[in-house]
Amino acid sequence: MAKKYFGTDGIRGAINSKNINGDMFFKFGLASGTYFKSQKKRKQIAIIAKDTRLSGYTLEPALVSGLTSAGMHVYTLGPLPTNGLAMLTKAMKANMGIMITASHNPHYDNGLKLFGPDGMKLSDKIEKKIEKLIDRKIIKNLSSPNKLGRVKRLESGTEQYLKIVKKNFPKEFNLRGLRIVIDCANGAGYKAGPELLRSLGAKVMAIGVNPNGMNINHNCGSTYPNKIRLAVKKHKAHLGISLDGDADRIIMSDELGNIIDGDQIIAAISKRWKDKKMLKGGVVGTLMSNYGLEKFFRSENIKFLRSNVGDRYVKEKMQKNNFNLGGEQSGHIILGKFATTGDGLLVALETLFAIRKGRKASYFFNKFKKIPQVLENIEVKDKSIIKDLEVKKSIKLAEKLMNGQGRILVRESGTETKIRVMGESENKKLLIKCINIILKKIK
Repeated sequence: MAKKYFGTDGIRGAINSKNINGDMFFKFGLASGTYFKSQKKRKQIAIIAKDTRLSGYTLEPALVSGLTSAGMHVYTLGPLPTNGLAMLTKAMKANMGIMITASHNPHYDNGLKLFGPDGMKLSDKIEKKIEKLIDRKIIKNLSSPNKLGRVKRLESGTEQYLKIVKKNFPKEFNLRGLRIVIDCANGAGYKAGPELLRSLGAKVMAIGVNPNGMNINHNCGSTYPNKIRLAVKKHKAHLGISLDGDADRIIMSDELGNIIDGDQIIAAISKRWKDKKMLKGGVVGTLMSNYGLEKFFRSENIKFLRSNVGDRYVKEKMQKNNFNLGGEQSGHIILGKFATTGDGLLVALETLFAIRKGRKASYFFNKFKKIPQVLENIEVKDKSIIKDLEVKKSIKLAEKLMNGQGRILVRESGTETKIRVMGESENKKLLIKCINIILKKIK
């Protein structure tokens, strides 16, 4: 049965819409608090972090009210990268962690991501159990007056997160002599990102670090990589780092101004880990991973598996197959040796550690030739149009025309009201023709 509220990465939508408003966030807090309280394994603690959206001030109090009404004690952390929340959930032995964010979406969207006591995103099974509690009568989930939760602000969240991140590297590791540009997307990493790099001795040029509640991801960050590319060239930097709104994605630029996406980052790290005998099992990508990446893994004799789109599904497949590296072209990269979910800053440090001895980023990243790929995102009123008979026919026609010369993937976005149409082929003319056949029917 399909989920009612949760998508591929938590709950997300336009602020003050059907599901993203104070009333629903009270219900989300009450339901998730009720579920985790029933597990009776921990101290009934929930911790909350958020990105920099103005709507966070509306949603956080409602969420806190729901959690404390369920009898959970709550720590609020303020703006913090998503993996910072995941790490602290585990470190503080909390029952759960909740990140208020819409990730790479515009400021007028918001949502939440839930983590269990192990710092992992929740499984579909647990999300469905919470959904049942959301739809249950509120009175059944409320705690008695003497069992209500308490709330405390934790000011040291960023400091604690950075300590955990740095512990993954040798004490003597530093970035002295390196010029680094970082674009924090005016989002959750706007404090942690520059602070981390400067604490290790780098000369840092920071952009996207002046959030005003409405400029998150606006012409900046990982969804607008041209900004970091130009900044690297302007400042003659050794590396450019571009995060998204909740800092769980990373897109980079090498010293030449070449944009490095998630596939290229994964290829570089996997090669290094294989050479250092750190790679465990193989690598998990997604249905969107470039075919050139798959060919690279084949040439390196590295086992490669594809999962559904969404870093939660990547992590689940990594766990199932005992792999320690996986990720998405979009920049969600999970370093299973260090983290339970995507972390742009952690991936940046792993890259910087690899090039610390004077190696150029362009050399480190240049691992495979991408197969030409076209991705079109179509805004729709109803995503069920993907099931329309005429649309299905257009997809079959495009696949028939491809005739083994490439691949076509059409899917609903799990986070936005969009249909994503992706195609890959060395035959660019054929690729564009096939994509346009599908686009015309959907539009």
